[in-house]
Amino acid sequence: MTTSDYILNGALILSIIRQLRGRRLEGLSLYLPLGIVAYVCTKYLRSVPTGGHSLTLVACAAGAGLALGVLCGVYTHVYRGANGSPFARATGIAAGLWILGVGARLGFSLYAEHGGGPAIVRFSQAHELSMQSWIAALILMSLSEVVSRTLVLIVRARRLGGGAGGAIITQS
Repeated sequence: MTTSDYILNGALILSIIRQLRGRRLEGLSLYLPLGIVAYVCTKYLRSVPTGGHSLTLVACAAGAGLALGVLCGVYTHVYRGANGSPFARATGIAAGLWILGVGARLGFSLYAEHGGGPAIVRFSQAHELSMQSWIAALILMSLSEVVSRTLVLIVRARRLGGGAGGAIITQS
């Protein structure tokens, strides 16, 4: 992993930690995680392998990301501030789920780079997985986690009623 990879993972974790106090649901607090995973997708995701059991690995990882993202969104308090703007305050459970997802991907990368590589290669050969399938699985897990959390928060904010709910979609 490069220094920029560590910074991007740190920024993803910081984005949820900052919400523990409650943040207005707009701009950076809402869209920064989307920007980070979009950048990672364009930098690393070249293809989604379908041979062997690669598609199963990718689908399972994306499904895990989806579950973590939806649960993170559900366990985040969404409420109207004094001025009617939607706010989000992550609970400990939401932060823990978010950190679990980021930490699992980070842990896998560290394991692969620091002694676990041969074991991953043997496992991949035994299960007909390409190395690109691991990359695609981890990136799509991250993408589905971030997108699903963001969508859950947007839907929950819009359900609060009032005129400001639609503003979270148009502001940047």
